[in-house]
Amino acid sequence: MNDFKKIRHPEKINKPDNISPKKPFWLKVKAPQGKIFDQTKDLLDDLNITTVCEEASCPNIGNCWSKKHATMMIMGDICTRACSFCNVATGKPNKLDLSEPIRVAKSVARLNLNHVVITSVDRDDLYDGGADHFVATITDIRKYSPNTSIEILTPDFLKKDGALEKVINAKPDVFNHNLETVPRLYPSVRPGARYFHSLSLLAKVKEVDPNIFTKSGIMVGLGESQNEIYQVMDDMRSADIDFLTIGQYLQPTIKHHKVEKFVHPDEFDKYKKVALSKGFLLVSSSPFTRSSFHASEDFEKLKKIRINQLNNYKSNLK
Repeated sequence: MNDFKKIRHPEKINKPDNISPKKPFWLKVKAPQGKIFDQTKDLLDDLNITTVCEEASCPNIGNCWSKKHATMMIMGDICTRACSFCNVATGKPNKLDLSEPIRVAKSVARLNLNHVVITSVDRDDLYDGGADHFVATITDIRKYSPNTSIEILTPDFLKKDGALEKVINAKPDVFNHNLETVPRLYPSVRPGARYFHSLSLLAKVKEVDPNIFTKSGIMVGLGESQNEIYQVMDDMRSADIDFLTIGQYLQPTIKHHKVEKFVHPDEFDKYKKVALSKGFLLVSSSPFTRSSFHASEDFEKLKKIRINQLNNYKSNLK
C-alpha cells in the first residue's frame, strides 16, 4: 500500500481546525440507497473504476448513481496538488495503469451511458500531465460506445507544452476545466494553480476547435464577493466559455478551508440570471450544483441551444 494513502491529507495534519457554521436546512440530503445505486456501485467496483463521486465526497452521489450516472476519475486516486477545498488524497501517485482506458470504456458500455464525464487527479509528475492517458480513454470509449457523448474535466496541464492540444485533437464533446474560485482567493484555495492560465486554457480550446463546448465552474461560500463573481463571469465570457456552473462549497474536513457563507438559493437564482444576461449558453446555479451534476441532460440542452442559434443565424441571412 502506498504510504501516502495511509494519511489522506498529510499536508493538512498540522494546520489549525477550521470550524464552519452549521448547514442550513436547504443543504440536507438523503443517504444514498436503492437497487440501481447498488448495481452501479457493484459494476464500478467490479471493473476497479475510481469515481470522483466517492473520492471527493460529492453530496449528489445518491441522486446520480441511482440514475446510473457516475463521473469516472482516471490516473489514480492520489493528486499531486493540495487544494484546500478538495477531499481527493494528496501525495506521490502510483504509476499509470495502462489498462485503465479500456476498463473505463467497458464500464461505459456496460452502463449503457448516453453521456459520460471523465475527470482526473492532477499528475504534475507526468511529462504531459496525463494528456496521452486522456486521449487513450476518449479513443477507447469511442470504440466501445460510438454513440456516447464524452465530457472531460481536466487538470490545467500547467507547464506541459503541447499537452492541451493533444486532448483537444481527441475531440471530446465537452471540455470542462474549473476555475473554482475568484483570483484573489487562489493563494489560499488553489495554490498550485494560476487563474489566468486556467482561463487561457479554456480560450485555447475554442481557438483550436470552436465546435467543442467549453464549460467551467466556481464554488461560492469561500469568502468571495458578488462583484468578484461577476468579474469571473466576464472573464469567462471573454474566453468564450459556453456553460457556467456555480455551486456551494462544502467543507470535507475541519482541516480544509472554512465555509465562510452558506449562500441562499435565491442568491444562486440571481447569479444565474446575471450570467445568462452576459451571454452564456447555459448556466447551472444552485447549492448542489457540481461540474457533472445532470451533465447528460445539460449536454442535450447545449446542443438544442446551438441548433436554435444556427437556425436564427440562417434566417437572418435570408
